[in-house]
Amino acid sequence: MLVDTHTHIHDPAFDEDRDAVVERARDAGVTDAVTVGCTLEDSARALASAQQYGLHASVGIHPHEAKDAPPDLEAAFAPLLDRPQVVAVGETGLDYYYDHSPRAAQADVLRAHLSIAKKWRKPVIFHHRDAFDDFCAVLRTHWTADMRGVVHCFTGDADQARVYVEEFGLYLGIGGVVTFKTAEALRQAVAWAGLERLVLETDAPYLAPVPYRGRRNEPAFTTATADRVAEIFGVSRERVDEVTTHNARELFTLSP
Repeated sequence: MLVDTHTHIHDPAFDEDRDAVVERARDAGVTDAVTVGCTLEDSARALASAQQYGLHASVGIHPHEAKDAPPDLEAAFAPLLDRPQVVAVGETGLDYYYDHSPRAAQADVLRAHLSIAKKWRKPVIFHHRDAFDDFCAVLRTHWTADMRGVVHCFTGDADQARVYVEEFGLYLGIGGVVTFKTAEALRQAVAWAGLERLVLETDAPYLAPVPYRGRRNEPAFTTATADRVAEIFGVSRERVDEVTTHNARELFTLSP
């Protein structure tokens, strides 16, 4: 049993064969998934897919879309946040690689998500790229010990992992990048963090793992990432499945 903790199964990339994609995931042992919203409209689609397929959803504003975020984020998302399938807030964060939204707007929206997460007692799914110092500065001001969260698509080094895990108690979301030939620093960070701080993800339809690179990613491919993580730790796949599924359930308060 595996949980794909970050996917976009509601994405138009799956419109032609979504039923088959979900069936392939379950045949592969991926028994649950969190499909993640990136705008208000996209979050509504995520919730609808979660309801249709017996999955879970997260609702939020991606940093790329921060410039167009509703002025009152909590009021806009409240009708979605109270649905039982919605288990997290986000993805939210800072992305200085593309800078599709002004950095000040990204930070404002990130802080709004943190406020919502605290009030609604939901974990946060973070997106961070090329903004480590500013991202951590926001957390140091607004994060509290009773909050939960995951750094989605973690691709940093062991020093960054140490800050996320030791200072903030975050989980690291590990996806297909860990299987890439060039990702040795990431594999070292994963080894340092330990299985107990990892959850698995695909970010489907993006970032397909080896041996599926170049193809549309999908939740069933979580197994390829799990295989590589098992190699890193020198443990069985069953052990990886057991621990990362437990972590996902703890993070998102999922029922067994």
